[in-house]
Amino acid sequence: MDFKINFSGTGHKYTQDEINIVVEAMESADPLTQGKYKDIFEKKFCEYNGNKYAFSVCNATAALELAAQMCLFKDGDEIIAPSHTFTSSVYPFVKKGAKVVWADIDLSTRVITLENIKKCITAQTKAIVVVHLYGFMIPEITKISLFAKENNILLIEDVAQAMGTEMNGQKAGTFGDFGIFSFHSHKNITTLGEGGMLTVKEERYADIIPMLRHNGHCGFLQQRDHYWTPAMGNLDLPNLDGHYLLPNNYCLGEVECALGTKLLERLDEMNAQKRSRAIRFIDELKEFESLQFHRVDDNRHNYHLLAAYVKNGKRDQIMQKLVYDKKIKCVVQYYPLNRYPLYKKLGFSSAKCPNSDEFFDNMISFPFQHWMSNEDFDYMLRSTKEVMKEIK
Repeated sequence: MDFKINFSGTGHKYTQDEINIVVEAMESADPLTQGKYKDIFEKKFCEYNGNKYAFSVCNATAALELAAQMCLFKDGDEIIAPSHTFTSSVYPFVKKGAKVVWADIDLSTRVITLENIKKCITAQTKAIVVVHLYGFMIPEITKISLFAKENNILLIEDVAQAMGTEMNGQKAGTFGDFGIFSFHSHKNITTLGEGGMLTVKEERYADIIPMLRHNGHCGFLQQRDHYWTPAMGNLDLPNLDGHYLLPNNYCLGEVECALGTKLLERLDEMNAQKRSRAIRFIDELKEFESLQFHRVDDNRHNYHLLAAYVKNGKRDQIMQKLVYDKKIKCVVQYYPLNRYPLYKKLGFSSAKCPNSDEFFDNMISFPFQHWMSNEDFDYMLRSTKEVMKEIK
């Protein structure tokens, strides 16, 4: 089906300066991975986001895999995670041996709450995964962080959709033990389709991540007479708290790192532009009370996605007209994870998450790529008004 406005898988276009930096890195980088551009990107990321340690990786799922590996799960350990999120927020922890306890979201903010986390706490809780979903920074993240610390529970912040958001001068991804960032094609900045960043607070994690990320590579401890004797480089097992961990290969290339560094320069600008456009869309549709958006006109929200809750139960009627009559490709996100065959087969189908079910079953996500033209945006807004007037 041909759409007038597609739900694009590309979040933004590149400027000529960004294209030039890619070409420059292609021509000058030596090697094309694990080089100077990586170091610059990680340094600039820390300066931008306020983290002490940051490590570029091939995608956000790889960052989650590393975080899960460093949780050192034992038999019976549990994680608490929202059922309303993308699947890779959760399955890396299952792969490392954790059991999942699903937490509900708040219906108005669409993110996890401290109250719902507390309902899931058991003596086996080892970690909590919180997701700043749709681009909105969790309002209670400070309280959640304090609660986790007081109870000796690891906190993983999934900031894949919310990079650049902040509250009281502190950015998302600086509250937890681990911060996860995505530069996927659909995100607010993208390093040529894939890319991610893992941030940590503690030096004991930072010390082993380079080895975990890059095949166990490290230097020889002994003095060598020649750099090639006994070998060009050493291999070892990263040691965390007396536990040896098998390494991975999750490196991000030099071209992507060079581009990511450049994109950091205009992330705030793009976030502000998307937020301004979202607020206009929301405000011009406020007369339709059955179409409920989450309106936040400050840096707590970057509006990575533009989602609405349809309160009158007519979601599918509205979508049918938007999709088939107006040719606007709206979508529905995110299927509660406990309802998927994958998690059912793993034994994690049980969940008491009525808000997650209610929101998913009655939500619409509008196309909202940064590069959408003003003409297309105005058409989508006008069309939505027309459809809402038809369906009362």
